[in-house]
Formats: sequence, structure tokens, C-alpha cells
Amino acid sequence: MHPTLPPGPIPGYYLRPRPQGFAAHICASQQHLGAVRALAGAELLAHGIDADVVHSAQLVLSELVGNSVRACGEHVPLVVEVYVTSYGIALNVHDPDPGALPRLRSTPLDSAEAESGRGLGLVDLLAPGWNVRRSAIGKQVRCRVSVEHGWG
Repeated sequence: MHPTLPPGPIPGYYLRPRPQGFAAHICASQQHLGAVRALAGAELLAHGIDADVVHSAQLVLSELVGNSVRACGEHVPLVVEVYVTSYGIALNVHDPDPGALPRLRSTPLDSAEAESGRGLGLVDLLAPGWNVRRSAIGKQVRCRVSVEHGWG
């Protein structure tokens, strides 16, 4: 059983169940990011993932979507995939700009002066080995959050 959205259509948000998770086609906005985060949390908890690991996955998802919005602009069409595999939680965010590739900055995560630049450092900490693939319609950032010791 998959967690679901409230009944009725949500403009700019299309949900497609997939094995062990979902793919959400969204028009990037705070409302849709909140809905995707909540749905990801419910989906992962339903699969028995520990709440702390779920929180980490939601944080990574927020950073990936935020990077896409910064690269492409508000209301950009995104495809967000969340699913459980034998090796962890897969999080993929596909956006339409193949040229604006995310890059890891050297900003320390604990820097009190930094106003930005820590997001991918956080992603790298929580989902090491993340990567970017160009596609015919843009790019996809892919990462895996480990569930080692995180199954409920």
C-alpha cells in the first residue's frame, strides 16, 4: 500500500506509484516541496525505515529540489523519485537544465558566516557518492541514503 495525497487533484502535482516508492511530477513550489517531503516520510516509514533515517532522506530531498529551483527558477517542472532498494533509499531529482550542474563547495558545514553553499556538503555527508547524469530532457541528480542500522 502506498501513502496517498489528499483526495482531488493538486494543480502542478502528479503522483505516480512505483515499486517500493513513487515518482512525483511537480511544478516546483514550497507547497509542492512540502507535499513531496510529507509523502516521502510516510512512504519510507511505511517500509519500516527508522524515523531518523527518514528525516535525513527528507533533508537530502529538500536540498536537491532547492538546488534545482536555484538552477532553473521557481515553478520549474521536476520529477522527484523516492523508493526503497536493497541498499538504501534512492532519491532522484530530474530538472530541465542540463547545463547548470551542481558542484560541491568548500564551505564548512559548521561555518557561522556562510549564508549559502552548505547544501551539497550536507547531501555529500548524508548520501555520499551522489552523482549527476545528463539526459535528453535535462539532468538528474541521483543519490542513495544508507539505511544501515535504520530498519525499524
